[in-house]
Amino acid sequence: MKFAEMPYQRVDTEAVVAALKELTQELKAAKSGEEQFEIHQKFYALRDEYNTTIQIAMIRSDVDTADEFYSEEKNYYNEVLPTINNQETEYRKALYYSPYREVLEEKIGKVAFKSMELEFKAMDEKLIPLMQEENALTTQYDKLIASAKIDWEGEALNLSLLRPYMTHEDREIRRKAHEKYSAFFQSKAEELDEIYDKLVKNRTAQARLLGYENYVELGYYRMNRNSYGREDVENFRRQIKEYFVPLAEKMHDKRRERLGLEKLSYIDENMYFVDGNPKPQGTPEEIMANGQKMYEELSPETKEFFDFMMENELFDVLGRKTKKAGGYMTYLPKYRAPFIFANFNGTSGDVDVVTHECGHAFQGYVSGSDPIEEHWDITMETAEIHSMSMEFFTEPWMNLFFKEEADTYRQMHLEDAIAFIPYGCMVDEFQHIVYSNPDLTPDERHAAWKKLEEEYKPHLDYEGDPFMEKGGFWQKQLHIYDTPFYYIDYVLAQTCAMQYKIWMDEDYKAAWQSYLKLCRLSASDFYTEMLKEVGLQVPFEDGCVRTLTEKLGVMMK
Repeated sequence: MKFAEMPYQRVDTEAVVAALKELTQELKAAKSGEEQFEIHQKFYALRDEYNTTIQIAMIRSDVDTADEFYSEEKNYYNEVLPTINNQETEYRKALYYSPYREVLEEKIGKVAFKSMELEFKAMDEKLIPLMQEENALTTQYDKLIASAKIDWEGEALNLSLLRPYMTHEDREIRRKAHEKYSAFFQSKAEELDEIYDKLVKNRTAQARLLGYENYVELGYYRMNRNSYGREDVENFRRQIKEYFVPLAEKMHDKRRERLGLEKLSYIDENMYFVDGNPKPQGTPEEIMANGQKMYEELSPETKEFFDFMMENELFDVLGRKTKKAGGYMTYLPKYRAPFIFANFNGTSGDVDVVTHECGHAFQGYVSGSDPIEEHWDITMETAEIHSMSMEFFTEPWMNLFFKEEADTYRQMHLEDAIAFIPYGCMVDEFQHIVYSNPDLTPDERHAAWKKLEEEYKPHLDYEGDPFMEKGGFWQKQLHIYDTPFYYIDYVLAQTCAMQYKIWMDEDYKAAWQSYLKLCRLSASDFYTEMLKEVGLQVPFEDGCVRTLTEKLGVMMK
């Protein structure tokens, strides 16, 4: 079914909660594990129905933030979702404490039960008012960012549409775009600080209500980190500082030489070539058609997937003034359909949508045939391997999009991936500092960010920009506001994607088969075990970062 044709009617929260309560009672009254598993199939059907409806509303609201009807629906779900989620948790508790646990573990797997355990540690009915407030605050931030109307030669641009000018080959145009971008954030500085301060206080209050010292522990439970902890992440970041940051700084220096500059400025941060970064050739329609050709040739599985997406119009990728910023893949379980939301803006980021977001969507499509829905609940550091690795697996087809600039795109893509890793660690360490010290003032938070920039990105020079110089860059990063602790996942995944990059250069077919296996494994096993099963090194284990850095160093020579 085409997305536009999918019917929508507001979810009746009372009816859903009543149905969940009834299923919980049925589960408790069941006389065998087999009977409980049959009841669990009814739970799948119920949840698929309301989750699909909610996702449709969320997508349609994001597609046009000025649409009053769907904006109101989104507000409604922000209000009621904690109640529904709480009732789901009660249902899963009955499942978790089942006297027939052994039978159920055999059916749905040990990972599902570990995830339930973490869920219980993260949720309690008494948190609902705070969670509702948290949802309202993140929506306030999203709307504030989406409201940007930046005057560019008489045209009002949002942040997405301004971005191409920020990587313009003309350095003065680039400078002007960066200054306007920064000026928008400066004009909203007080509001941004206030929203974040309220979010930190709110999340800390949630953690303390559950008996935790601060939000860090609760944040890990919410991210369902079911096979590693804070110490593993700290060890990983330490290795990045020791081995990877020097590699990234060497890369930045080569970039400086290539750009013909004596010193890199913040306005050059995403610039790779003096005559401009490679841009995709052709209209958005041609980019999508080339995506279809690419996936047709890559494998039978990717062909089937992309044809399904195109036939059912499961993309919304054109940038529009009232559209939410950013890009994502979500899933409509009732229709077994992934959906891709993005903002094409004429940069190489448009192709990243056809590679990165399609990596997520491909995995969602492949795992949608698994009847055990707990296997769909992938932890984020695994989910991002699917997307980031697809960016590398599709590199042989980049000539379709970039023509004679395909090689320069591939070079930029690798260098950009290298540049990202220190930044991603910085976002993670910043959040550990903030939530471990919830009473920091806004100014102290900005100072903490500035110190991390000096450690992870020593080449960075803001040239006195009033907003960035005081440590404000992080406020553009929506994850920090909307999904705390969801960022190191990208870095862990990028280290795995880079392992695939090195592997596919040696044996593309074997690397692809490993990737396909990982997609199919979905969440049927723990993250660390799955990596070993498909032949990848676990990123935070000693030696992985060092080995990766050495191999990348050779590739860059």
